[in-house]
Amino acid sequence: MKIHPLITTTKELSALVSRMSTHDFVTVDTEFMRENTYWPDLCLIQVATTDEAAAIDPKADGIDLTPLLDLLVNNHAVLKVFHAGGQDLEIIHNLTRKVPNPLFDTQIAAMALGYGEQVGYSNLVESVLGHTLDKGARFTDWSRRPLDKRQIDYAIADVTHLAEIFPKLVKKLIKTGRGAWLDEEMERLADPSSFAFEAEEAWKRLKLPSRNPAVLGRLKALAGWRETEARSKNLPRGRIVKDDTLNELASHPPKTQDDLGKVRGLSSGWRANDIGARMMSALATAKPLEGDELPQREPSRPGLTKDAALVSDLLKLLLKIRSKEAGVAAKLIARSDELEALAAGVRKNLHILDGWRFEEFGRDALDLVEGRLAFATENGKLKMSRIPVDSGELQTA
Repeated sequence: MKIHPLITTTKELSALVSRMSTHDFVTVDTEFMRENTYWPDLCLIQVATTDEAAAIDPKADGIDLTPLLDLLVNNHAVLKVFHAGGQDLEIIHNLTRKVPNPLFDTQIAAMALGYGEQVGYSNLVESVLGHTLDKGARFTDWSRRPLDKRQIDYAIADVTHLAEIFPKLVKKLIKTGRGAWLDEEMERLADPSSFAFEAEEAWKRLKLPSRNPAVLGRLKALAGWRETEARSKNLPRGRIVKDDTLNELASHPPKTQDDLGKVRGLSSGWRANDIGARMMSALATAKPLEGDELPQREPSRPGLTKDAALVSDLLKLLLKIRSKEAGVAAKLIARSDELEALAAGVRKNLHILDGWRFEEFGRDALDLVEGRLAFATENGKLKMSRIPVDSGELQTA
């Protein structure tokens, strides 16, 4: 595989993209910084095919990333391959308002193939390729220039190894018949709504202090105000106001701006500064939430009786057994809240009762809950036993 020097011009980038556009897939990774900003600061983009790989410097003077971005979001003939690509996709969405499509995430594929729960990239490389990655540049400040050769080599290695890993994972998925399992996961990953939301919706991402309509109305106003402030100043939300302080302000609203100086988490300067005035203005516009805006009481997680809690524990044991037998990460098959809902009597809108999850686990889980499957021991070993509907005799499952 040819490794190019750091690409810093639009001409070099256009030529690279032109060649890569003829391939079936391209592997993608990014390096960014976001500790001190709201928006991730894109510092490097790495791409590779089976023939070549390069790192692109988005901070280079005069470089236009349009050719690369077009490849990622508008060329649907080329599959884009990431590993744990959530934050990479967020960055691309911020730049284009689109999500790469079609896409493939090797971390999710690895879960379907039994490599473990959310397997890290270095562990996957070691498991699939037998290579140990150099981790020396992990803590690089990628925003600093110039980048030295070791840093660039470290960054490019992420996509060159990925270009080797991807075909091997695909072969295993085909061999095991699990390729279709990933369709739903990739659809979810490619959903633009995961990366774009209005500031007025920011309150829904917070831990709610209560279900009181007036409190939630104030929280909605405050969270929207904070989101707008953070975006306009390009600062992390917590640098504006922390979540706990927002909840406190929503639950016990100050009557005047001068009262802000008494709020834990705010400095005394908020008594008279402009940001304090804007916060008070947001509070003044807050209205109690209407009934149709109030969050639902999580119908998929009803309260468990003592018996249902025991059934939930049995379902978790069954999940552990079935995931081990199938060689699939348990987390990919089912979440704890779904098991609790099933144990409590819920039968609708559960992923484990649809598609491949039902075939691999959901059918047995339903049988266990409804008394058609039981745990038994034989010679000191735990076994699953099926209970025929027309008799009380046990049959080993």
